[in-house]
Amino acid sequence: MHKKSIANRWFFNSFGVVAILLVVLNIAFYFIIRGFYYNSVRQYIETEASIVAGVLERFYDDTSTDYTNEMRNAVEEFEKKNFAELMAINSQGKVFLSSSGFSPAEEYEMPDYEQALSSSDGSGYHIGYLANSEKYMAVTVLLKSGITVSKNAIRIITSLDGVDSQIVAITIAIGAVSVMLILLILVLGMYFVKSIVHPIRRIGANARRLAAGDFSARIEVEQDDEIGELCSVFNYMADELENTENIKNEFISSVSHELRTPLTAIKGWSETISEIDDKETRTKGLRIITKETERLSSMVEELLDFSRMQNGKFSMQMADTDIIAELADAVLMYGEKAKDDNIAVIFEADENDIAIVNGDKNRLRQVFINIIDNAIKYSSAGGTVTVTTEKADGKIIIFIADTGCGISKNDLPKIKNRFYKANNTVRGSGIGLAVADEIVKMHGGTLDISSELGKGTTVSITLPLV
Repeated sequence: MHKKSIANRWFFNSFGVVAILLVVLNIAFYFIIRGFYYNSVRQYIETEASIVAGVLERFYDDTSTDYTNEMRNAVEEFEKKNFAELMAINSQGKVFLSSSGFSPAEEYEMPDYEQALSSSDGSGYHIGYLANSEKYMAVTVLLKSGITVSKNAIRIITSLDGVDSQIVAITIAIGAVSVMLILLILVLGMYFVKSIVHPIRRIGANARRLAAGDFSARIEVEQDDEIGELCSVFNYMADELENTENIKNEFISSVSHELRTPLTAIKGWSETISEIDDKETRTKGLRIITKETERLSSMVEELLDFSRMQNGKFSMQMADTDIIAELADAVLMYGEKAKDDNIAVIFEADENDIAIVNGDKNRLRQVFINIIDNAIKYSSAGGTVTVTTEKADGKIIIFIADTGCGISKNDLPKIKNRFYKANNTVRGSGIGLAVADEIVKMHGGTLDISSELGKGTTVSITLPLV
C-alpha cells in the first residue's frame, strides 16, 4: 500500500492550492492590466479624434474656407504622428489623406469605420492585426454638419505592440514575484513539515523499540511546542514502562520466592509427618502447614483481587456497617498472632462506640487486616502497633501506627504503587497496599501514609460516615 505522508498531503492540499491560486491571480492580473492599458489608449485616441473632428466640423460649415485644404493641413500637421496615424476618410469610405503620407490599398478594411456608420453616436472602435502582424487599435469618428452625420470621417490608428510589450513586462515581473513567493512558501513549508515529520518518525522508531522490549528508548526534546511536549510525554511513558517492567520483574521474583518458601515448608513437614510417628512433631508440623497454607491463600486472594480490579470486575456488597466493630474484629484476629512475634497490638478505640459507614464490611475488614499485618511484619520484637479512631466533620479517621523500621523519603511516594516493595527482606507480594488503597477509594475515602525511617509508620484511613 502506498504510504501517505504529511509532506505529501501538505504539498497537494496546501501548497498546491496556493500555487494554483497564484497562477489564477497572475492570469487575472494580466487581463486587468491589459484592460487598463487598452482602455487608456482608447480614451486617448478617442479624445484626439474628437478634437480633430471638432476642428474640421467648424471648417465644414464655414463656406469662406477651403475645407479640403484645412483637412489636409490638419492631417499633415497632426502633432501625435509619432504615436498614431491620422487618416481622413471621404464619403465613399476611402482614405484619401494620411499623416504618414502613405495611402492604404484599395482592399483596405476598416471595421471601426463600418461600426461608426451603423452606430448611433457616429463612432467606431476596433483592435486587429495589420498585414505585417502588427497589432493595432483604431478609432473612427464621423464628421457632422449641424445635426446631420456625413460619411466623411476622421480615423486614428495606433500600434499596440509597445503597449503589449509593457503589459508583458509587468506580467513577467508579477509572475517572477509569484514564483519567488511560491518558492519561499515551498522552502518554509518543507522546513515546517520537516520539523513535524522528523520528530514523529523518531517517536515511531522509538515506539517500535519499546514494543520490542527496549525500554531505554528516549527522544531528545528539541522544540518548546506541541511536538516537544509530545516527545516529553513519550519519554515519560518510556520511564513509566521501564519502571513498570522493573517492578514486574521484581514482583515475579518476589512472588516466586514467596511461593517457594511456604511450599517448601509444606512439602518438608508433610514428608516429616509421614515418616515420624511423634505426636508433638506432628502437631507442630500441622500447625506450620496450616499457617503456610493461609499465607498462600492470602497471596492468591490478593492476586485475584488485583486481577479483578484490573479487569473492572471487582465487586462490593454495600450496606450500612459499624466500622469500629469490623476494626475490633481485625485487631482481635491479629492480636494473638502478634503475641507470637512479641509485638503488642493496642486498640484504643471505644468498642461500645458506633460509627456507621456505607460499605462492604468484608472488603473493609480486608483493608484493616492488610494494614495491621504490614505493621506487625515491619515491626521488630518488643514493638508496638497502636490502633486509634477519631471522628471529625462527618468522617471517621482510623490510625494504625507501628514502631517498626519505617519507610524512607524516596520510597514513601511509591509505597502504594502496585508491585512496589520498600523492603524486599519482608515477605509479601507488594500489591496488598495497592488493593487496600483502591478499596478505600471505592468507599469514597482516602488512605494516607506518613513515616520516618527507623521510627515507624502511621497509616490513616478516612471514611465518610452515614
